[in-house]
Amino acid sequence: MFAFYIARRYLFARKRHHTTGIITVISVCGVALATAALIVTLSVFNGFRDMVASFFTAFDPQLKVIPAAGKTVAADDPALERLKALDCISVYTEVLEDQALIVGNERQWVVTVKGVDDNFTSQTDINSILYGDGEFTLHADVLEYGVMGIRLASALGLGTRYDGALPIYAPRHGERVNMSNPMQSFRRDELLSPGVVFAVNQSKYDAAYILTSLGFARRLFDQQGRVTSVELKLNAGTSLRSAKADIRRALGTDFIMQDRYEQQEDTFRIMQVEKFIAYLFLTFILLVASFNIIGSLSMLIIEKRENVETLRSLGANDQQISQIFLLEGWLISGIGAAIGLLIGLGLCWAQIHFGLIRLGNSEGSFVIDAYPVSIHALDVLLTFFTVLLVGLLAVWLPVRRMTREFIKAKRAD
Repeated sequence: MFAFYIARRYLFARKRHHTTGIITVISVCGVALATAALIVTLSVFNGFRDMVASFFTAFDPQLKVIPAAGKTVAADDPALERLKALDCISVYTEVLEDQALIVGNERQWVVTVKGVDDNFTSQTDINSILYGDGEFTLHADVLEYGVMGIRLASALGLGTRYDGALPIYAPRHGERVNMSNPMQSFRRDELLSPGVVFAVNQSKYDAAYILTSLGFARRLFDQQGRVTSVELKLNAGTSLRSAKADIRRALGTDFIMQDRYEQQEDTFRIMQVEKFIAYLFLTFILLVASFNIIGSLSMLIIEKRENVETLRSLGANDQQISQIFLLEGWLISGIGAAIGLLIGLGLCWAQIHFGLIRLGNSEGSFVIDAYPVSIHALDVLLTFFTVLLVGLLAVWLPVRRMTREFIKAKRAD
């Protein structure tokens, strides 16, 4: 407490030389700017991550179960039957998906056909990402419908509604290609347009997926009674952690369960790596800014020579004197961190509400008009403690050395 009290007095007391005060202010401003940059940058990365996650939410299930080995599994597998009995699951959707060749408007495209149960609209919020004057329909009587991604429909030159039946081909399993008539090696079926397309704003889906009924997919791929995955939606208010534990126990080791982030693991891992690299670069800049504190403390040590002698006469030992200047440096870092946090959070608030920095000059050019920002409490705490740690490390060795040499010089006198 003694060292902290003296350090606080030194920091806020009127300086004998204006240069010392100016350098101290510059040190605080440098730390504050680096802190604000950390907060803003991390919040922007969080904003993009949350934005991407919101796109997937309308298409990807809350939980997805896939076989641990092989591509398909029997729909009546005992482990899957146990899932249906769990109270935490509100919607259970069987899915069969595979690649096929679609032909339309004299164009060909390799697509992923995803056959789903009729309860797919209850499983996902698919209706929120539909465009067109029709409605989401998988089948009606003997008619089968296919809902394309918006970029796939554009690549085939079809638009939201195409006239007539759309031919679709899938290779026959276990058969060799007949070179004289290759089309005999494919199963052929047709899909109709319900007058809508979906837009997830992700090329993986919009340019390659077509949704249809589970029965159509099983006939096309000759996979009767089989599924490639099961999509699950939990009851409202159910704890995700406890539900995942119950589901893992029911599945055993023959299946893998994935939440939304695990389903898009590659995408979110890349974003996390980018965020970590940005954090390292900005921390290095913070370290450089913290070296200004050394100049401020050097001037302060020179200015307080007489005061140090007075403190030693009053009983302060060399360790306490060193602690005074170390705490002085830490206080400068702490004040800079507090100011930087306020500035950074203020800029983030302004960006969220007013969109100060935009992504393009024309509205509607991008999925969003302004840079997305999302403030996470964990990042705020991480930034604050990073600034304090970097400030302490930056001044610890130099201050100890300067005070030690200063004390030796005074003893020699």
